[in-house]
Amino acid sequence: MISDEKLLKKANEGKDLTVEEVQRYNEIVKPQQHVYGKYGTLAKIYLEEHNTAKLWGIENLPNYLHGIDKQAEELQATLSDKLSQSEQYKRTGDFVEDYRRLTAMQKVIEEEILAELVYVA
Repeated sequence: MISDEKLLKKANEGKDLTVEEVQRYNEIVKPQQHVYGKYGTLAKIYLEEHNTAKLWGIENLPNYLHGIDKQAEELQATLSDKLSQSEQYKRTGDFVEDYRRLTAMQKVIEEEILAELVYVA
């Protein structure tokens, strides 16, 4: 029986493994599950359903999707600061009107993030 270290080395070198070695390898190496934010997840779904060629061309998918999330956060902060200065979205003191304006601003930001980062060809 081959040791775990030798088995990992053999697998990393691309050498053929027996069925038993593959089963042991799968026990040793647990698959890593990545958790993405809202926009990284949406981008992954979009790529899987509509742009598989780009999906296959991305060398490091987890880094790409985490980058989408980070860019979305930055864009959201930037647009929020910019739009909150606009007369259209300034607070009035009336709760209902302020809530309507905030919701409208969030919708505009969401559409911009989706168009610029998620649904790109």
